[in-house]
Order: sequence, then C-alpha cells, then structure tokens
Amino acid sequence: MNSHYRVVVIGGGVVGTSVLYHLAKMGWSDVCLIERSVLTAGSSWHAAGGIHALNADPNIAQLQAYTIDLLSEIEAESGQNIGLHMTGGLTMAGTPDRWEWLQSAYRTFQSIGIEDCRLVTVEEAVELNPIMSGDGLLGGMWADREGYIDTTGTVHAYAGAAKKHGATVVEHNRVLELNQTLEGWEVVTEKGTVTCEHVVNAAGLWAKQVGRMAGIELPVSPLNHHYLISDTIPALEDIDFEVPMTVDLEGFTYLRQDQKGVLLGIYEIDHQHWNMDGAPWEYGFELQQEDPDRIEKELIMGFERYPALQDVGVKTWVNGAFTFSPDGNPLVGLVPGKRGYWSACAVMAGFLQGGGVGKSLAEWMIHGEPEADVYGMDIARYGVWAENKQYIKETTGQFYSRRFVMTYPNEQLPAGRPLKTAPAYADMTAAGCQWGQSWDLEVPLYFAPKGFKETPSLKRSNAHDIVAAECKAVREKVGLLDITGFSRFEVSGENAEAWLNSVMASRLPKPGRARLAPMLGEDGRLKGDLTVFNWGDGTWWIMGSYYLRTWHMRWFDDHIMDGVTVRDLGEEVAGFSLSGPNSKAVIEKLTDGPVGDLSFMGCADFDIGMLRCKVGRLSVTGEMGYEIHCRMGDHITLRKTLLDAGADQGMVEVGFNALLSLRLEKSFGIWSAEFTQGYTPGMTGMDRWIDWDKDFVGKAAAVAERDGNGPAQMQVTLDIDADGADASGYEPVWKDGEKVGFVTSGGYGHTLGKSLAMALVNTEHSGEGTDLKVHIVGVERAAKVIAASPYDPAGKAMRG
Repeated sequence: MNSHYRVVVIGGGVVGTSVLYHLAKMGWSDVCLIERSVLTAGSSWHAAGGIHALNADPNIAQLQAYTIDLLSEIEAESGQNIGLHMTGGLTMAGTPDRWEWLQSAYRTFQSIGIEDCRLVTVEEAVELNPIMSGDGLLGGMWADREGYIDTTGTVHAYAGAAKKHGATVVEHNRVLELNQTLEGWEVVTEKGTVTCEHVVNAAGLWAKQVGRMAGIELPVSPLNHHYLISDTIPALEDIDFEVPMTVDLEGFTYLRQDQKGVLLGIYEIDHQHWNMDGAPWEYGFELQQEDPDRIEKELIMGFERYPALQDVGVKTWVNGAFTFSPDGNPLVGLVPGKRGYWSACAVMAGFLQGGGVGKSLAEWMIHGEPEADVYGMDIARYGVWAENKQYIKETTGQFYSRRFVMTYPNEQLPAGRPLKTAPAYADMTAAGCQWGQSWDLEVPLYFAPKGFKETPSLKRSNAHDIVAAECKAVREKVGLLDITGFSRFEVSGENAEAWLNSVMASRLPKPGRARLAPMLGEDGRLKGDLTVFNWGDGTWWIMGSYYLRTWHMRWFDDHIMDGVTVRDLGEEVAGFSLSGPNSKAVIEKLTDGPVGDLSFMGCADFDIGMLRCKVGRLSVTGEMGYEIHCRMGDHITLRKTLLDAGADQGMVEVGFNALLSLRLEKSFGIWSAEFTQGYTPGMTGMDRWIDWDKDFVGKAAAVAERDGNGPAQMQVTLDIDADGADASGYEPVWKDGEKVGFVTSGGYGHTLGKSLAMALVNTEHSGEGTDLKVHIVGVERAAKVIAASPYDPAGKAMRG
C-alpha cells in the first residue's frame, strides 16, 4: 500500500470492486481499494446473484442492461470464472391490474431499447418453467438476458480485472478515520495513513459508519432478507435445461435453479430492520437465524406456486442483511458539501446494478458527468431531512415490503409523511385538499368533496371530473394554487450578474423582469429549465423544481466564483399563484400599486393586502397569472387575503393535477419528463432561449449541436385517440411498425377534450400532421403530431 493514491475506494464488495475496475479501465490506474476483511465479506458473499432486466426507472434499467453485458467481459478480462448461467427469466402476473401493468412495462422496455423481452401466455410460461403451477396466473413476460451468477467469483473477477489495469487491492485493513484536507482526504487505516484526492464510500453494511467519519448521515439502513435452497427436486433431474429465473409478483417470491434444487427468495411484508446504525465491525460472514414463522404466508404461497418443493427438504436457509435507501435505488455520486467524497452505497441489487454504478461514478469523477441520466440514483435527490432515523426506518421498510407490490401512478404512499407542510396546510386540508409529496414537502393535488377517496388506477382515476372542474375554473375565471413547492435561490454579491451570465445559457433579464433560462452541463446537456428574476436591487432569484434543491445547489457550489452568494430560500419563502382571466381583477383589489399594469414576465415588490410580497407576472397554465411570494409565516394570511378578494370573481382553489393538464395544452415541458440531464437544448426546443453571443457553461457542445446535423430526435405534441387511459411517460411511439420515439409525458387536456402527450420522436417523423401509433397501458392507439400549444397558440390569454 502506497502513501498516496488518486482515489481510495472503501469496501470490497461487488460495488467497490466495480468502481475500482471502471476507474482503472478508464485510465486512472493510481487507485486503491481498502477492505477491512476480505473481498465479498458483508452482503456480497450471501447474495442470491440474480440478474434481470426489469426496473421501474427506465434509466436504471438501461444501467442494469449494461451490467448484464459487462459480466462476460470481466470474466474474459480477469480469467476468473463467474459462474454465469443465462437461463432467461419470467415475471408472472396474477391479477388483471398486474397483467395490464406487465403489458405496459413490456412496451416501456421497447421504448428504452431492451428488445429481448416478450409477453407469454401462462401455458408458455409453464413450458419454460415446468415446476411452476399456472394456477391463478394470467400471463407473464419473458426476458432472454436473465439468470444468475456466482457472487464470490464475480467480485474477484472485477478485482482481478482492475488489478490488470494497474489498480491496488488491500485486504485486512480497516479504515479508522477520514479527515478532509485542502488537497483531498486523509484515510487513516490499521496499516497506516493514506492521502488521496477522492474517497469512495462503497462500504455496504458499514456505509453508515464510513459516512459518519466524514460528518455525513447517509439515508440508508440494512434489512434482513430470507432465501432457502432446497434439496434435489426429482423433476429437475428429468429435464435437460435449467429452469429460468422466475418472479411471482403476487407471491412475493423469486426462484432460480441451484444445481438440481432451487433457490427461493422472499420479500416478506413483515420486514425486519437490522443494525440501523451499521453492522458491527467484526461482522462479515455471519448470518441471522432464519425466522420461518415471520415469512409463513409468503412461504405457503411459494410452495403452492412450486408444488415440487412440498416433497423435498430445505438444504440451506440464508437470512442476511442488505442495505436499502428510502426508495430502494442506489445512493451514488458526489456528496453535496463534501468535495472529493463520493457515495456508492445502498446498491440493493449489487450484482445487477453494480456494473452500471461503477461505470457512471467513474465517468462522473474523471469526465465531470456520467454518460447516462443517473438522477434516479443520485445522492443529491435527498436533502438533510432524509437523515432522520424514523424517516429512514419507515421509508426503507415500505420499499422492502412493496418490492413486488404494484404501485399505481396516482397512488400516494404513506411512509415518512407528512414531513414538511406549508403553513396553510391545515386550512387547505379542511377545504378538501388531497396531498401529494415533492421531496420533503406536501403539495396540493386537487380539492375534493368531504369523504372522497381516489382509487389507484393505471387508467383515468375517479378524480378525473374533479380535476376537469379545476381546469375549467382557471380557463374561465381564476384559480388559486399553493406554490410553496417551487424552488427559490437568492443570488447576490458584486459578481452575481457575471456568475449568472456564465452558468445560464440565456440572456439575463433587465431590472424588474424575469426570463426563462436553460442551464447546461459542460457536455451541452440540460442541467435545468429555470426562471431568473432580476429584482432590480442587486439581488436575483433562480426558480425551478422544488425536488431538485440539493441537486441544483451542488451544481451552483461546484461552479461558484468569488463575490457571489447563493442562498436556498426553500425554508423561508412560500406563496400562491393566481391564474385565469379574472386574476388581474383579484390582485388589483389588494394593492394601490401598479401591480395590475405589470407586463408579462415583469416582477417587483408590492403590498398585497397587509403583506409585502414579491410578485411575478407569469403562469405555466397559459392564462394571465401572477406568482406571489411571501414569507413562510405569512402564508396563511396570504391565502385568506386572496380567497376573500376572489370570492366575487369565481375563484377556486386548484392543485398540481390541474396544472399538469393545463400545461400540456400549451406544450409546456417540465423537468424529469421533457427536460432531463440526458437531453440537449436542440432536442427539447430549449435552444430558442440560448444567447449565442455570450460565453456560458456548455456553449461549445451546444454550438456543435446547432451547427452540425441537428438532433436525431425532436420534442413534439401528440393528439392521441385514447379511450379511458392516457399516456404517462416512456410509452413507445411507432411509425409503420418501426419504433421512432417515446412519450415523455402525457395526460388529458380538459379544455380541449383531448388526450395529449409530449414525445421525443425521430426528426424525420416530427412534422405536423404525421400519423403515428402509441401504446397506452399496453394497447396500441392512433396518434397524430399536432402544432405546439394547441390551446391559444398565439399566447394572447397568457400575455393579457
């Protein structure tokens, strides 16, 4: 072990060795992995080793596909047998809704380029897995590239391949301390002190402790997980192939062959946390005592699904811990506020996702950005609120117990809620508000009659007519929306304008004005669809998506310059918006200032009733509107003031479900759908806001796109011949049987009475009037490209 390395990776499981391998293969050979025991000690050695294509997040599914492709490569590079058994895999559905979901998921996989899947009947599935009973099943999905590997062999293959590229592996050497220095990090170990520029926490069950060494409280927790290995099953001796990896979604079980027996794993409803503060340092190859009573219901379902198990014994029980995050996805990336400290933790499906995690983190560290859009596993998707132990316990337990439970797009899950609420939350609840969650905050979805309960559904919900009424109120009169759930950053200092000019690709607004502002990464891809306000007193605001607060602040901090202060106002400022033709009449009642004369995209400070507020003349509904920002403590009073003033103007309180419908009718995109860090300005139409005459982050790449052949895909608006269900995202788009794009978001346009979607399609098929096809909940529907902004295309209502 040397005294200095460029990178020190802590943890010798599948994730740590994958990170090491990818760093070394990409040219950073001066890297070292330090393991307190031996490679695989912790979770890796006892993992079931299953590999499969399915994931609810399409971006993570693509990284899983990368990992599957990589496995044979590292076996060849290292010379280490990884025991790869590519048996294929089945995912089975036993309820009508689940079967619908599986058909829809099949189309999603087509959208993201996973072509080796197909739907199968129950009869086909039983032929593929002859020890499975088809009773109660409705259908399934087959994937070619599924199976299992030898977990110990795979870890040693990653490590061996990394060493061939020059990396160092040090075992039996526990890390004792981490100390941040001006140059990077000091890693104090049992065998001496090592300095490095970057440190990677890939410590698995010990991630909590390694985080705390750097003053970081990671939102992770281990939970116990059972599987059993059966004795020999006679039926398996009579067939000349391995049965496929099989997931029974209704039975909470997965199964694969193990020699001439099977491994049956269970995601039990009655979950069990284990050592939430991290595993004991001496723990490594131990297991917890099996607890069949706790998993009795799932075991019974498993033995009924695979009747052959009823006639053989159990050879081995495994009850071992794996580390989970609140949403079950990994925690990967540069930890905000800790320069040079990287997380590669909570990779619950390490042998399936570890390759993609290692690749993305290595690219990020070396090149400044990962190739893929990895927001779904970026550690910055959480804020400090997620460090709370009770929150972690509730959310990780909820994810574990729902691992095979279907979650509907309109379903609100209860764990960790409510956490943060706007001050008017109680009054709005009394008025019928139904709440959703954005980051840590409760946000209004719609207002319903007393006793109303929304039914989870893949199709249009029973709240459809309620949302329609809110949309009608906005279009014809005036709607009041709580906008506490927008992010707000204050930028000040002598170099504030110069800094904003460098990080925003647009022209900056003049004093008293606001402007839409794309923000780009160095590679020219989007980092934000933001709005910049120039308040005219030397301070500026950046407004965007509330749930990106930590993510954006990390970006700002990484690109800050002297003489600039950026402050997150998310705990200080709340607000409401007025939208609709009567909004001007409402606000003019409340001030003697010229707020009613504020021109479109104007902004200024005004007295609204008894409150001093910041007001912007803009709205994403496509109607005349005002965004009114107040101190957090003034939120209740502002709501009452606006409701009183709007009583004779037909004012109705509305939620974000109405906003999503109204913005689709204007072809206004939103982050995480039309705009992501995987897309470019040219693809999304954001290039129309770029100021090409100035220098800004990402300009060279943006110019190359502009002056080249242009983007391969373009954002379009679709009118879909839907029936009772609307597009939501990642549905494939077809032209004459060829896949030409996918939906980015969709819904019902209540004003126009149309099912609408926005989609990225191949440029040659983006012309207005092009006839296409789209799968909606697995059913092919006719669609047509229409002109953008089908409601009020000239924007007269919005501009007043």
